[in-house]
Amino acid sequence: MSFPYHTSTPDSTGSMHSFSNERDNCGMGAIANIHGKRSSEIVNLAIESVCNMTHRGAVDADMKTGDGSGILSQIPYPIFHKAAAELGTEIKNEGDLAVGVFFLPMENEAAQEQIKQLAEKTTSERGISFIGWREAPVAPEELGERARKTRPLILHLLLEKPADWDADHFERQLYLCRRSIERDTKEVENFYIPTLSARLISYKGLAMPATLKAFYLDLQNPEFETAICLYHQRFSTNTFPAWPLGQPFRMMCHNGEINTVRGNRNWMASREEFFESDIWGDDVALLKNVLNDNESDSA
Repeated sequence: MSFPYHTSTPDSTGSMHSFSNERDNCGMGAIANIHGKRSSEIVNLAIESVCNMTHRGAVDADMKTGDGSGILSQIPYPIFHKAAAELGTEIKNEGDLAVGVFFLPMENEAAQEQIKQLAEKTTSERGISFIGWREAPVAPEELGERARKTRPLILHLLLEKPADWDADHFERQLYLCRRSIERDTKEVENFYIPTLSARLISYKGLAMPATLKAFYLDLQNPEFETAICLYHQRFSTNTFPAWPLGQPFRMMCHNGEINTVRGNRNWMASREEFFESDIWGDDVALLKNVLNDNESDSA
């Protein structure tokens, strides 16, 4: 029997399997309390789990900088309710608080101020109450050399839901705010919004999983409570490592490669002019240009 298009040769077991057809994949997973009960145990288990996936990601020579790792969880309300109170706002209901995670260019103070003012203006114009900015408590000395050199200034934007909005409407308006801010900051380098939500929050970075917890002090806080947690350890394939490209993304994490990524992007771009929706109305224009060629297949 002949296989004219197969380049493999049998190994010692007689298998025709070819290791040239293998692809490296990231490590990812999810942990949840089936009853929806929040606790610090969930995030601790997620961090332990992603640390056990170190072999699924790449590591720099400094042994601390990785291709990226992170977690996506429910907003730890005990932490952020205190933060809101310190900024002068008492939050009574959990769903009334939204948190945006902003990666700002570290060395560009003018751009930092420009983005902050834009974010405040954009959210205010949609009727969302501004609470204030919180600088994410971090320990930069825990990072590897390359990650330290490229790390962003990480700020948390705290917002309050209008009393007459339901949770779904609030989440949609936050999404439109993010899209609008992104559209107006296309020319700003090293700026990214990992999450802007009343439900979920991202903690990620250009770091190995063990370094991630050491870097983000919130992850060491016993008041970090969640009922769900996605975790991811990245092995870069079709993009170079960068802080924004760490996973999880805003609602998911992805394991593997999409070999048809260019075709997928073209397929989406060719259909954007036909976008319409009863939910989004005229705001559907903000959903266009939804894909970015500088981001990975997962994004």
